[in-house]
Amino acid sequence: MQRVRTSELLDGDSGTPDEIAASLSDLARINHWFGGVATTYSIIEYVAQKTGTRSLSVLEVGAGSGEVPRAAGERLARRGIHLQVSLLDRAPSHLGNRARDSVPRVAADARALPFGDDSFDLVSSCLLAHHFSPQELLQLVTEGLRVARIAVLINDLVRHPMHLALGYAGWPLYRSRLTQHDAPASIRQAYTPDEVEQILQPAAKAGMVIRRHSLFRMGVVVWKQRLPGSLRGRDG
Repeated sequence: MQRVRTSELLDGDSGTPDEIAASLSDLARINHWFGGVATTYSIIEYVAQKTGTRSLSVLEVGAGSGEVPRAAGERLARRGIHLQVSLLDRAPSHLGNRARDSVPRVAADARALPFGDDSFDLVSSCLLAHHFSPQELLQLVTEGLRVARIAVLINDLVRHPMHLALGYAGWPLYRSRLTQHDAPASIRQAYTPDEVEQILQPAAKAGMVIRRHSLFRMGVVVWKQRLPGSLRGRDG
């Protein structure tokens, strides 16, 4: 199954405010039900285990309303791991209500982060990597490594014909026409683990771990500095 680059409607806010809100709500449910939160939880727990760190500052890029790091943080807290999360998204309309919590929110391009070097322990993303060309994805990770102290994390889809079939099968669950278009489009332009490994090798000088997760998800850790036992390539 070849990768097919496709524009997604939510990226361009190509809908009414109600349609955009419904699509963001669809994304939150998809991430809760189909492995998004679980994958972010797993890769952050892995980093905490490898570094022995129980408190981590996280910049979530392409964050939307921040539902994924919030839910993952709640699960991690039960394991004694505390997350201090900041949110960044290209579209201010995706960032949600600033008044409902104290989480910092910034509107900016994830490939040109408005932060100094080593500003956060982790720079993380969920369902963002597949939006970029290989060159842009490498730029995203390189910029993330500049801002991160420990690692860049990627949580994304795995392109596969069965996954595409499941994407279409999920249509009854989607509340927004934007999601009906964007869900299969996302799968068509997602990468495989082999492709991600090849694309990110120039940035992964300190090591990289790629893990497959259930429901066609992958979790990627690109280390900022080499740690004892940190790996290049696959782990599990």
